[in-house]
Amino acid sequence: MHILKPLPRRFLTEDEGIGGRIKVRPEDFLVDELPLYEPCGRGEHLYLQVQKTGVAHGELISKIQRHFGVPEGAIGFAGMKDKVAITAQTISVHLLADPPSVDLEDERIQVVEATRHTNKLRRGHLAGNRFCVRIREVDPLKAPVVLRTLRRLEQSGAPCYFGFQRFGYRCNTHVLGAGLLLEDWRGVLEELLGSGGSPFPEHQRERREFFDAGRYEEAATLWSSSDRAERAAIIALWRGRNDRQACRAVHRTARAFWISALQSAVFNRALDQRIEAGTLLELVEGDVAWKHDSRAMFLVTAEELARPELAGRVEAIELSSSGPMWGWGMKRAAGGVDRIEQDAVVATGIPLETFLDAARGPKGGRRPMRTPLFNPQVDSGIDEHGGYIRVAFDLPRGAYATVVLREIMKSEAIP
Repeated sequence: MHILKPLPRRFLTEDEGIGGRIKVRPEDFLVDELPLYEPCGRGEHLYLQVQKTGVAHGELISKIQRHFGVPEGAIGFAGMKDKVAITAQTISVHLLADPPSVDLEDERIQVVEATRHTNKLRRGHLAGNRFCVRIREVDPLKAPVVLRTLRRLEQSGAPCYFGFQRFGYRCNTHVLGAGLLLEDWRGVLEELLGSGGSPFPEHQRERREFFDAGRYEEAATLWSSSDRAERAAIIALWRGRNDRQACRAVHRTARAFWISALQSAVFNRALDQRIEAGTLLELVEGDVAWKHDSRAMFLVTAEELARPELAGRVEAIELSSSGPMWGWGMKRAAGGVDRIEQDAVVATGIPLETFLDAARGPKGGRRPMRTPLFNPQVDSGIDEHGGYIRVAFDLPRGAYATVVLREIMKSEAIP
């Protein structure tokens, strides 16, 4: 299955890039979740303030499931945090009785506080995140260059690309989403489990070649519990399920994430085009404008463009253009903007009608094409691991720190 490359291809800033590497070690990448609200102290949901080091999101959820004896659907979170990092976030668990202990008995995971609240924590229930990142293998004297770039992004807003995390360690979650949307069940399984699709770690070769040969039982024994999607699909095949059933054995959360990754790849292409055209920092006729304070939207008409206050609101990053997360319920742009957004779908090779099919397509929505950046700070130095430049900044929910770091480093190889 062939589909477009999903990662960003354009830079907004023209400042010199400093190169370097991030995530050399977990303590170099710190993330603190900024809550949207505080728990009230009562209710059916136990809110855990969790700090984890070098733990993937899926592994964290699995450990919480096992410790509290609850299904995955009982667990809520506002956002997924990086694995190679030290991250602080809140997790909710639907649990009527207080457990004997909230200690997960894993030295990489600390439960800092536990309290009660009346509702499950949902995706997006956060104000944003504070990032503090050491960039290594750089000249510490280039800190002024970094600060200049961050100041430019503070003034203009940063591109709201989806970062590499959206597309998985094989950069292929969008390919899996395309297969689901097209109902190409065998294609999904070959990409997920076989050796002929996207690049994969060499240690997986044997199990993938077992799948290719139809030796499902032998393949199943080699996938670990942390490979939840792969393991669910291969076990279903081993038990005699057909291709469709094997795909649907993968948890619906993962399947929804794959389709969302496909939408994200299309969004990134539309944003590439906007930066290339030089119109990211303005509104044009046909745009669907995004209000950053309320997340409300409106169609930009010639009459709206004539309003004298509009340009000032755009400059203040109160309003931005929005891009497509294609689906049957998405608010459509108009005129030339709509044609550009349709072109981004054409690049996937998937008919637009498939996205708009309410029976199997996603609901869709829109996303701002730029994001505000707050409280930028820069320092530099040398420690036992060598020279570094440390940057810190706040981003609203849904925005990726790696996209900001990409503008600073001017690197396409951010892990």
